[in-house]
Amino acid sequence: MTPRPAKADFPVSQVRRYLEPGPIVLVSSRWRGQANIMTMGWHTMMEFTPALVGCVISSANHSFRMIRDSGECVINLPTAALTDIVVGIGNTTGAEIDKFAHFGLTAGKAEAVGAPPIAECHAHFECRLYDDALVEKYNFFIFEVVKARAARTPKHPETLHYTGDGVFVVAGKAIDRRKLFRPDMLK
Repeated sequence: MTPRPAKADFPVSQVRRYLEPGPIVLVSSRWRGQANIMTMGWHTMMEFTPALVGCVISSANHSFRMIRDSGECVINLPTAALTDIVVGIGNTTGAEIDKFAHFGLTAGKAEAVGAPPIAECHAHFECRLYDDALVEKYNFFIFEVVKARAARTPKHPETLHYTGDGVFVVAGKAIDRRKLFRPDMLK
């Protein structure tokens, strides 16, 4: 029988500690010759084809206007090896420093957008703004991934997942249940 853990009341304001949608990513942008990087945890896959990703980017963030004006960005997937850099990027503003230079990161050349991918990340997804209907009200951008590149190994990298108050958990252990998977149920 599956265990039934005892539960206690939990603050509604902290529900995100359990429901953060995916790994921490670094979002790079470029507008009018200036590049920037921001740390982001509020994103979600919205569609398979085209590959749509929804992202919350605060209007108070330096990257907000750059991404809003350029209509593009690169979503980069860091691994646990970059934890301190991920935190440092999240604790600084590109309005004051060049984050690529400050954190020793390499700005690569994208193939489909003007924003630079981060060479040290495991994967990067070049994105164009697909729908901005929710940007003004909720700071919610919907991007289409137009080009994706990922390292061949490891297949399941150790990614960071934020739980709040400077605490992360690391994912990377794969549990294979393909024999139980029913792709016809995705329709």
